Amino acid sequence: VTPVSVFAESEETFKIGVIGPMTGDYAQYGNGVYNAAKIAADEINANGGFNGYQVEILDAGDDQGDPEKAVNAYNDLLDKGMQMLCGTVTSGACIAVGAEAADSTFLFTPSATAVDSITVGDNEFRMCFTDPMQGTKSAEYISEKGLATKVATLYDSMADYNSGVHDAFVAACADYGLEVVADEAYTTDNNTDFSVQLGKIKDSGAELLFLPNYYSDNALILQQAHDLGLDMKIFGVDGMDGILNVENFDKSLAEGVMLLTPFSATATDEKSQNFVKAYGDAHNGEIPNQFAADTYDVLYAMQLAADDAKITPDMENADISAAMSASMANIELDGLTGKAKWTEDGECDKEPKAFEIKDGAYVEMK
Repeated sequence: VTPVSVFAESEETFKIGVIGPMTGDYAQYGNGVYNAAKIAADEINANGGFNGYQVEILDAGDDQGDPEKAVNAYNDLLDKGMQMLCGTVTSGACIAVGAEAADSTFLFTPSATAVDSITVGDNEFRMCFTDPMQGTKSAEYISEKGLATKVATLYDSMADYNSGVHDAFVAACADYGLEVVADEAYTTDNNTDFSVQLGKIKDSGAELLFLPNYYSDNALILQQAHDLGLDMKIFGVDGMDGILNVENFDKSLAEGVMLLTPFSATATDEKSQNFVKAYGDAHNGEIPNQFAADTYDVLYAMQLAADDAKITPDMENADISAAMSASMANIELDGLTGKAKWTEDGECDKEPKAFEIKDGAYVEMK
């Protein structure tokens, strides 16, 4: 009898918790995470589990994106035997739970992008890029691929996400030999007419316009840029994802738009298509979002770390946490969202994935 079958027959399993908004305004994020965690766990269990032991995803803790509710969910999951946490999903909740979990429970967030989300304990890791890192990686990508030397920006200066990405992008342009020839802003309460800013950008000599905004604003910007006869490359980050689904938006205006985003459900590579199919089969044809894709990678990174650390389900949480954290430095994941390693401060070091919109679909750029 092989050891694996003995383990499989035993009742010893690793119990993994998920915390996120399962109801409320951000429920699509939390449910994407929970659904993907279960899909990955089923696949991992079919292939030997964590270090030969099966894994179980506990019922999700619903925090509705609220830090206080997230801490309550964390404590509730500990009472149910949670040994590792996939979460939390949103940044504020992750900061609150991270303070509770510091050095006692291994924490791996798929999607909390605020820099402070994982700064408390040495046992806290993240799968996604931080907001500033998206800006830095965008400048690096534009430079290394020779997409432009003169760039312009247009961003919402009142929004944390937009301005965080923008500020890092502008700072990184200097490092990567890019000249920012127009740096234009608007505000959240004045985001319908961009003609003045776009006029300056048109006259600036820029070859590429960087738009670190959400897709709703960017759809309007693209329409008005087209009306002004603005002819330059357009580059965005993960907030651009969704632009093809904006109501009454002329998709032809997005032709050639480039964006950094970790995952696209329309990507043609085998790994992405297999995941989209598995997710759709399990959830009535629903299409997974990038939160789901990052979570799928979290579970597989956990498996690599668990195998490296040789952990067993009878260990104390703090010992599992220490062993997993040490092993995170040893692993490299070839994941759905890219090839990834982790730094000692828990940050994900991976090559950015870029997509170009062609004929109304995302095509991965090489």
